[in-house]
Amino acid sequence: MADNPVERQHQREREQERERLREQEQKDLEVESRRGPRPLEGYAGGHTTWTGSQDDEAAARVHAGDAEASWEASERQARLEPEPESRSPDEDEEARRRGEEPVSQRE
Repeated sequence: MADNPVERQHQREREQERERLREQEQKDLEVESRRGPRPLEGYAGGHTTWTGSQDDEAAARVHAGDAEASWEASERQARLEPEPESRSPDEDEEARRRGEEPVSQRE
């Protein structure tokens, strides 16, 4: 098969690709051998006053009811109850501004 010119071309291309992959792997190994903090992409030289506790505080506020909501949804699903329509307080406020009945009180 190696006598076929097309097969030789394919073999040569495969060898080139393997060599390229070896070079990339070697570069990766060199980078990984150097330990140290890794800057966030796009923020490599930036300084910030943001702290990890701020992330924790925000997450606690945003996700405070996630566990309960998930549990209730699982219970409804287990009982094959339909999901309640989700209505945001913003929808009620918009309806009040237009002089309409709040969305949460409509049947």
